[in-house]
Amino acid sequence: MTSKISVLGSTGSIGTQTLDVARMHGIKVTALTANKNIRLLEQQAREFNPTMVCVLDLGAAAQLKIALKDTDIEVYCGEEGIIKAAEEASCDTVVNAIVGVAGLLPTIAAIKAGKNIALANKETLVAGGSIVMKEVKNRGLRLYPVDSEHSAIFQCLQGCPENSLKKIILTASGGSFFGKTKEELMGVSVKEALHHPNWNMGAKITIDSATMMNKGLEVIEASWLFDCKDQDIDVLIHRESIIHSMIQLKDNAVIAQLGVPDMRIPIQYALTYPERLASPTKELDLTELTAMTFYKPDYETFECLAICREALRKGGLYPAVANAANEVAVELFLKERIKFLDIASIVSDAVSGFNENKTDISLEDILYTDKETRQKVREKY
Repeated sequence: MTSKISVLGSTGSIGTQTLDVARMHGIKVTALTANKNIRLLEQQAREFNPTMVCVLDLGAAAQLKIALKDTDIEVYCGEEGIIKAAEEASCDTVVNAIVGVAGLLPTIAAIKAGKNIALANKETLVAGGSIVMKEVKNRGLRLYPVDSEHSAIFQCLQGCPENSLKKIILTASGGSFFGKTKEELMGVSVKEALHHPNWNMGAKITIDSATMMNKGLEVIEASWLFDCKDQDIDVLIHRESIIHSMIQLKDNAVIAQLGVPDMRIPIQYALTYPERLASPTKELDLTELTAMTFYKPDYETFECLAICREALRKGGLYPAVANAANEVAVELFLKERIKFLDIASIVSDAVSGFNENKTDISLEDILYTDKETRQKVREKY
């Protein structure tokens, strides 16, 4: 069980819920990082008294340094500061709740510093899965999934005999626009896309859920976490978000993990594994459910899911291309510079237009491809 954690992205949805778990179980917090929300970060720093904090924004860091001058907490800024938080000497586990591929370098830095990883940053494995998983294995460390779906699979696999897995079944809420046609999605607003039916998440992840890019990224992430190929991973729309994912074994038995839609359950399991401790969430009462429904995903309307599967099959740098294009497209949509359906078109164009793939890729290859893809999308839009 984890005793000391560094939380990267502590002011976001996953970060604040991680601190709920740490507060409940007396887990020491040694480092905190945020983008620029210094008001909340200061409150967290004063409560948990970490060794250091870091703010990505230089101006915000200067303000925070003044605000915390009456404490012994060191204040850092920028990407170097985040790396320092990932490497913080006294922690044993780094919770990576940074959004986007920006979480890749801190993950690698933490692993090289000998830290276990509680990973909520799926882009780390989407773009750099081959490097990250190799480093984890070579150093004898553990990578615990925090995404509710991957945590569910991890939990379902506990106690299963080796080589007994037949397939993974990732469940998806379907996002804000489940059941809509392309015609109905042509004029949807940012506000409508940000209205998720079950989960309270940040803007980028909520938009990814609406396009189903999020589930596509999770398919790629699952392939690395559980050593599966695309054909071994199914996606099932489950609107109620009660079953968080399932596995099917070779004898066709299906094992599911159920719970209320609250991220503190998978966060806590990642931090307390293999222990099962009292939870800050409410119990699941099955008698309160009127139904649990299941549907096949609409790959034609929600193209991002199909594009991610294609990128996974092609392998190499293709997933990094899909992810980079999507991050810029979501940014453009949130700024109302493109329409909702343009997100999938941008990702599709980036993947189909990429033809410089390698089978043996380096970190430098990933970072260069990510930068080039972003630049091409921005130049066009």
